[in-house]
Amino acid sequence: KYHNLGYNIYNKMKYLIKICTILTFLIISNVNSIANEKIKIGLLIPLSGEYKELGESVLKSVRLAINDINDERILIIAKDNKNDPIQTLEASKQLYNDGIKIVIGPIFKRNTVELNKLNKDLIFLSFTNKIDDSENNIISAGVNSISQFKAIKKFQALNDIKRSYLFAPNNDILVEIKTGLNKSKLKLKDKYFYDPDPTLITKQIEDVTRYRIRKQNLLDEIKRVENSNEINKEKKITQLEKLDTIGGINFDSVILADFEETLKSVATSLIYTDIPPSRVTYITLNQWFDKSLLNEDMIQPIYFPSVNYLNYMEYLKKYFDTYQSNSNQIAFLSYDLTGLVYYLLFKNSFVVDNKIFYEKNSFKGKIGIFEIDKNIITHQLNFYVIENKEIKKIF
Repeated sequence: KYHNLGYNIYNKMKYLIKICTILTFLIISNVNSIANEKIKIGLLIPLSGEYKELGESVLKSVRLAINDINDERILIIAKDNKNDPIQTLEASKQLYNDGIKIVIGPIFKRNTVELNKLNKDLIFLSFTNKIDDSENNIISAGVNSISQFKAIKKFQALNDIKRSYLFAPNNDILVEIKTGLNKSKLKLKDKYFYDPDPTLITKQIEDVTRYRIRKQNLLDEIKRVENSNEINKEKKITQLEKLDTIGGINFDSVILADFEETLKSVATSLIYTDIPPSRVTYITLNQWFDKSLLNEDMIQPIYFPSVNYLNYMEYLKKYFDTYQSNSNQIAFLSYDLTGLVYYLLFKNSFVVDNKIFYEKNSFKGKIGIFEIDKNIITHQLNFYVIENKEIKKIF
């Protein structure tokens, strides 16, 4: 009896050991399979046509990022969307059929218009900075106006700036500016939307700043002193003649929401109307460290939010050293987006699902800190000033 009992226990132990061995083998095999499974990321860029050079620059930048991440499982599958909405749709279908659930691209907003025809579990990280939350699976990853106005808001608080006057062009970027103002809750003294026609800018700035009234105030005061019996009136007249206008202004800063030559035209018009940067603080949007502004002495100092300058310069050097060609802002963004995707996949056990960009998260990239929340990406930007022909960091 005892012999049979011991024999049965022995057989059960053998059976359990066998089962455990099989389960261990299956677990190890599954872990090895997961460890060796390729992490496929799609890339939608123009590799032919007018924007071929831009697309190739993005591809090179993504390869730089992959090399720095150093995970052999990552597989980038690039498709040429020919900068065309229909071709973007077709290329996206091919990527989806390849088992890809997350795509970096497309570059331009216009190429996202057909993507609502695809399965909602295919996620796109568009390069555009245009804010659009109408499609939860198409996420705008560019440096948008919300991020920029939040940085300006911080700068205002640090410098006790309370009465900012916004000047913005009445063109296709106005919608983004209004959205950014609304969502950032930036406080303004006033705002003015001007016609960006260079022949009309100065006249508009004169009107909105009451330049002719302030100019006439000066002429009237000179005439009054001339006809008065005041002591040392000649000295007073000489002092008045050195002025351009008389009369206060009810703002302590201007936010010039424009770029390149139009930005310079608006700033120059403000100076002409006797509102130079020595009188009010000049603030603008992200200029990507436009070197031409270094030579614009009259409009300095001028402050602006932007990406991390040292990281940007380091990236440009690395790109040039690797490829013997120059990169651009969009390619720089693609470098960070590659790292962002890898980071979020890693945190989500390399599972692509709807929560990956929905849950609140943050990622420190070369640009700065990405903030992800409810399928919206914003950036914590740095702040800089161009002064005395130099770029200096504020925060």
